[in-house]
Amino acid sequence: MIRGTVVINRENCKGCSLCIPACKQKSLELSKEINSQGYHYVELVLDNCTGCLNCALVCPDAVITVYRAKKRDTSAQTRTPVTP
Repeated sequence: MIRGTVVINRENCKGCSLCIPACKQKSLELSKEINSQGYHYVELVLDNCTGCLNCALVCPDAVITVYRAKKRDTSAQTRTPVTP
């Protein structure tokens, strides 16, 4: 499974919630807290993000940054041979 995470600029999030249904993993929810502008901001509530970008693509204010973990290279070239 591909691993990812998101960083949300809480101060600029207006709580429009468009990213919540866009997240197939159901990793995002509106916070009970409010930011300095008086909006409930979105926060990551589950550690199951796949880094799919759906949330960031639908965010009208571009406050979501998505990060993906690098895949491990399992090709034969990177493996160390085991000698008996």
